[in-house]
Amino acid sequence: MITKFDSSYVGSIDLENPGYAGTPINSRRYSSAELAAVMHKTETYAQHMDKLGYHAFWMAEHHFQPEGTECIPNLLMMGVHLANITKHLKIACGFNVTTMWHPLRLAEDYAMADVLSRGRVVFGVARGYHTREVEVFGSPLRDQEANRELFEEQVDIIFKAFNEERLSHQGKHYTIPPADVPYRGYILKDITLVPQPQRLPVECWQPIQSGSDRAFDFMAKYGISGVIGGGSAEGGAVERHMKGFQAAYARRGIELALGERLAIGFQFCIAETREAAMRKAAKYYEENMKMFGELRLVRALTDEQIEAMRHPEKAASIKLPTIEDAVKAGGFLAGTPADIIETLKAAEQRYPGLDRVICTLPPGTPLATALEQLERFAKEVMPAFQTAKAAAAD
Repeated sequence: MITKFDSSYVGSIDLENPGYAGTPINSRRYSSAELAAVMHKTETYAQHMDKLGYHAFWMAEHHFQPEGTECIPNLLMMGVHLANITKHLKIACGFNVTTMWHPLRLAEDYAMADVLSRGRVVFGVARGYHTREVEVFGSPLRDQEANRELFEEQVDIIFKAFNEERLSHQGKHYTIPPADVPYRGYILKDITLVPQPQRLPVECWQPIQSGSDRAFDFMAKYGISGVIGGGSAEGGAVERHMKGFQAAYARRGIELALGERLAIGFQFCIAETREAAMRKAAKYYEENMKMFGELRLVRALTDEQIEAMRHPEKAASIKLPTIEDAVKAGGFLAGTPADIIETLKAAEQRYPGLDRVICTLPPGTPLATALEQLERFAKEVMPAFQTAKAAAAD
């Protein structure tokens, strides 16, 4: 049963002139002051959600984006700050991109966040999807096999650091500690993470994209939970991913109900009718497609469609994804509160282990609109699930 309602914010400014016919992504550029204002926008989001009773606020780690689309570079630093200006809200990392970190630095920084926030910062890992970010930091992304290989070794080191009092590691990319390093009269053989997280095992989440057996087996090995979102949240992909995830845990002798240890991410818009909601959100949905489609996170898009989304004058000449398509496929919740409750109740029935959904606004949505929508969702949708939440707490 659904007992936890979260939302996310990737760190976008309020984008003007959105939509397929609007400003191309690569033509957007904002001042340092405008980009820095995202940090205060993040504070407002978190404080508003905290007052409304949301469970967790998810943020995304991104770098070097003067286009104003994803502008929070350090989730752990922001998470500790937000934990200090809110009372109850969990601050979730969606996600720390390990390929842009040294794994010990990431483990150490998370451990500090866990201590300072008293357990309110939630850990997450991902491989990355922007070449401008990952490859600038010196890691591979165009070579997907090399990227995955590096990621898997890094996560192995991170979990060793979390769970082992004394750590040593020898792999393809890292030897920890390095060989033959003298220190105060002895040769280093191992190291200890200081501090280690105070709450073990560490709760860790990872995005689900391709849904390969290799990825699911990796997640099950470390007890990692999964977020199914974006284009992966539409249509039959959700159930395929849930069954693949469940089967991977079963291979390790852990029986999960369908949907257990998973979250589904939805975009949403509430209005007086479904049609009004789609009209209200359509241009921001299109802006989302312009941003993520180019990065191959929407797998159904063709090269021709991606090319058309780069040029407003071409957008009307080709069939592009519409918000109506997304609503029909199940990835976008649009309509009255009753419409959204009905859809979420159906998901609850279909996936009996599901206890968390992440309902968010498309990137670029103006802050005032986002706050109004989050409030309506909290006051008009979430109460329909409070009985289940109370029963789960007993």
